[in-house]
Amino acid sequence: MSANPFAFGGGQRSVLLLLSVFSTSFLIPVLGVVLMKPLGLIKKLEMPDKQERIGPYIVSGVFYLWLYKNFMGGMVPELYAKFTLGACIALFLAFFVNIFSKISMYATGMGSLIAMLVILAFAWPGTSVAVGQVYLSMNLVLYISILLAGLVGYLSLRNTDHEPRDIWRGYQAGFTAVLIGYWLG
Repeated sequence: MSANPFAFGGGQRSVLLLLSVFSTSFLIPVLGVVLMKPLGLIKKLEMPDKQERIGPYIVSGVFYLWLYKNFMGGMVPELYAKFTLGACIALFLAFFVNIFSKISMYATGMGSLIAMLVILAFAWPGTSVAVGQVYLSMNLVLYISILLAGLVGYLSLRNTDHEPRDIWRGYQAGFTAVLIGYWLG
């Protein structure tokens, strides 16, 4: 939205879109996962056991699909809808990988972000992103995001039960999923 505010309609429409995305892709899935704990479907919110992640993946996946379905009607620019499809694919790809081994969802999210920024840099060349009163080039935003992805991977290794292959699988799944979403959407 910051890179091309006119494509989103600007003003109140942009705020409503942000609220819609936040509630559908974060707030409702988090509430669903939190409710799974008292129901005994998960033992801890950290879900160190990969089998406990199945329910949260399904809950999140349903709402991501719903968000994409709502965006297909032209409510948002086509590129944004494609990114939403990529996020859905990333979620379900992580769900599938999780059946056989662990994968870092943080790294999956960062891999998705990097792919989105790469595509955006090519789709809208010369675009800058407004951060308050400062405008950052898309390339600088991409470089900062790559550094942040590395930091997220490092912290996931340091603070969780993940191994390096779990982190690399996450980056790969997220990046690949967004590319697939871009080509399919």
